[in-house]
Amino acid sequence: MTLLTLDSLPILLAAAPPPSGSWWLFMTGSGLLGLVLGVVVAALVMAPRRSRARMEAELILKEARAEAETLAKTAELEAERKAAERRDAFDKEVAATLGELKQSQSRAAKREDVLDRKLEQLGEREKTIDRRDEALKARSSELDAREQEVARDRGELSRRLSEVAGMTRDQAVDAFMAEVRIEAEHDAAALTQRIVDEAERKAQERSREITLMAIQRFAAEHVADSTVRSIKIPSDDMKGRIIGREGRNIRAIEKATGVDILVDDTPGVISVSCFDRVRQAIAAESLQKLVADGRVHPSRIEEIVEQTKRDVAERIIKHGNDAVLEANIRGLHPKVAEAMGKLHFRTSYGQNVLRHSIEVAYLSQIIADQLGLDGQVARRCGFLHDIGKAMDHEMEGGHPAIGMEFARKYGEKSEAVLNAIGGHHGDIPATTPYTPIVMAADAVSGARPGARRESMELYIKRLEQLESIAREQPFVEEAHAIQAGREVRVIVDARQADDVQTFAIATAIAKRVEEEMTFPGEIKVTVLREVRAEATAR
Repeated sequence: MTLLTLDSLPILLAAAPPPSGSWWLFMTGSGLLGLVLGVVVAALVMAPRRSRARMEAELILKEARAEAETLAKTAELEAERKAAERRDAFDKEVAATLGELKQSQSRAAKREDVLDRKLEQLGEREKTIDRRDEALKARSSELDAREQEVARDRGELSRRLSEVAGMTRDQAVDAFMAEVRIEAEHDAAALTQRIVDEAERKAQERSREITLMAIQRFAAEHVADSTVRSIKIPSDDMKGRIIGREGRNIRAIEKATGVDILVDDTPGVISVSCFDRVRQAIAAESLQKLVADGRVHPSRIEEIVEQTKRDVAERIIKHGNDAVLEANIRGLHPKVAEAMGKLHFRTSYGQNVLRHSIEVAYLSQIIADQLGLDGQVARRCGFLHDIGKAMDHEMEGGHPAIGMEFARKYGEKSEAVLNAIGGHHGDIPATTPYTPIVMAADAVSGARPGARRESMELYIKRLEQLESIAREQPFVEEAHAIQAGREVRVIVDARQADDVQTFAIATAIAKRVEEEMTFPGEIKVTVLREVRAEATAR
């Protein structure tokens, strides 16, 4: 069924045929009736829809109002929160500003107090200075008065002395000047003696400093060997083969090498004894080769010994050339270098002579450089000073004279070098300053700790002497030599000796040790003064 509305009425009227008579009236009335009915029906149909639309509109409006209220409350809360945060931040800034102000006020107050105290101190100082000025003025006036009085007294005294002595003023001046001259000469002599003593002390300190510096800058290692060398034998059977039938093999070795072969009951060991270290090395190496080869008979022994002699001769030349290069010595004759190589097999109190010569060479150079002399010449003198030990077992005389003649024979023309070789033990007078330098370097190299061996008896005797010197001092209770005799610890009675006396005791012990003992290096004296307080709780 089609509903008629007010909107569709014009359309119906437009579609209707043109009116004619009663039909038109009928149709007009019907149309009006239908229109009214359509309007009524449309109103009845649209009423619920409008009611629902109104309700929906009211609901939407309520929701919008609620949402607006929620947003407003949220915005209000957010604004309050931000306001609270800003208020807290402002409060913190205010508190920090107040704290800084308080600190500034406190510092200002302290500064004011300090300034007040300084002003008071300045006032006191001004008062003190004023009092001192017044005292100085008074003192100056008093001194002026005294000077005037002294001048008057001096004039009166001079007049009276002239009257008493019967001398004129010029005669008195001459006598006074003579007396002053005598006193001045005496004072000058005393001053000269003090200057000489001071110069000697400084020279000793300087020499000691140079020597210690030389030792510190060059301290080579030394290998201590003895005149007896042991050869390990793997078995008693091999030892018997080395001995040979009725000792013929040992006699062959001794004859070929010139050494003494010592065979005792010690298992697995044969000793080679000889003062010529070159022959000892040849014999020891020959025995080692024979043991390794296993063939031991006189002809094989001669063959091995000859081969070993050639090897040792080559090694001697190599040791000599290596030492010449290490010491940086130029222009030496090959025979001189070979003689220096032989010193590799020579020892003096357990100290290898070749290493000792190299050490003396560098020590001599260091000392000469410090004294403003030629370091190369000093190094050459020190390197060659013991060359005579390479052949002193073959020639008569001491090794200084033998070495000087040997060096001169093979082209050494420097008077400083020859004099240092021949005079480093004082056998001939020193003609150049390099000879005493070599003597000092030789003593330093041999006397430094660890360079040479000393017998146990001498070592113990030196320690006993050191402790005895310390115990002889007053107030000393105990004395102990420690660190192999390089230090002595002394304990004094604290009830009798004070701190000043303790230092005096240490100095006295050190002085006596220097005067009465001979020792390498230095000995440290440590004096201990201990006070103990004891109590017992019961």
